[in-house]
Amino acid sequence: MKASVLAVTVLVALPTAITLAQAPATPPAAVAAQVNAARKAAGQDHSALFNNICTPPPAPQPPGGGRQGGANAQQGPPPAPPRSEWAAEPAKVFDNLYFVGEKEYTAWAVTTSAGIIIIDPLFEYSVEDQVIGGLKKLGLDPGMIRYVVVSHAHRDHVAGAAALQNRGARVLMAEEDWVWLANDPARWPKAKRDIVVNDGYKLTLGDTTLTLYLTPGHTPGTISTLIPVKDGARTHTALLWGGTGFNWRGGGGNNRYITPARPAKWWYDQYAASAAKMKKITQPGSVDVVLSNHPQYDNYAPKQAALATRGAGQPHPWVIGAESVQRFLTVAEECAKAGPLWVNPPR
Repeated sequence: MKASVLAVTVLVALPTAITLAQAPATPPAAVAAQVNAARKAAGQDHSALFNNICTPPPAPQPPGGGRQGGANAQQGPPPAPPRSEWAAEPAKVFDNLYFVGEKEYTAWAVTTSAGIIIIDPLFEYSVEDQVIGGLKKLGLDPGMIRYVVVSHAHRDHVAGAAALQNRGARVLMAEEDWVWLANDPARWPKAKRDIVVNDGYKLTLGDTTLTLYLTPGHTPGTISTLIPVKDGARTHTALLWGGTGFNWRGGGGNNRYITPARPAKWWYDQYAASAAKMKKITQPGSVDVVLSNHPQYDNYAPKQAALATRGAGQPHPWVIGAESVQRFLTVAEECAKAGPLWVNPPR
């Protein structure tokens, strides 16, 4: 698919809704091994991930909605915030990968010889402006959207899927999250059940194949995706880590998580196992790019700034190397292992 390329526009402000609290310099003995291993793995390039999930659990919060979480079934979703708070300019990241997201939430567009794949189509109120409008700004045809991959069934990543499904796109999600979505009491538009993703699912469109893996933890059916990306004559492989935060902590709008069958430790264990699994899958070394569905976790702004000034023959700033990808996943694994130990240290 050919598309005119617009100048890269950089997000100049990092997201503010997710508070990053620095982990203690000297963590308690119960979690010291895991936190220190994660801190070492994080370095500077993965500090946002470390600072967000390698911290003591927050105090429980009262139930509530918010942009990410659900809302009371009787009241419906909270009203859309002002456009100025979330609108962002689309941008080219690789020759076949484009950012069409918001300031705080990322949607990706993968272009192929036979159409476009959208990954994580944002909110129901922003999908038209950011995804459809963003593609048009980039010289791409939104009528060519063929598939929508949803990493997990939270409103900020799935609510826009219904609008794209109504335009003819097929929607892909894991079985557990199709169920999670169906049981979400919040009243925003929901995509109709469509393609069910199993572990290692191959989504091929034209000349491009994405490989989808089940990585539960952030939700019961979170999906992480390997995406071949192109930089001129070079091809790289990107890992899109499907879900980041420990959503079962703190209660609030995410109190659906904790049940007798799924206590907090179950969620931590799932998350840690998923990170370990992806470390093995990416171990051979061909995966050298990390993507996120929240811009702070893949350092979107500084990388796009570097891309905008990249000279001929210089490395692509998004290509961080296999070793850095492994360190990203080590942070995820070790922080998840530490999670239950903050409140229930071993005796």
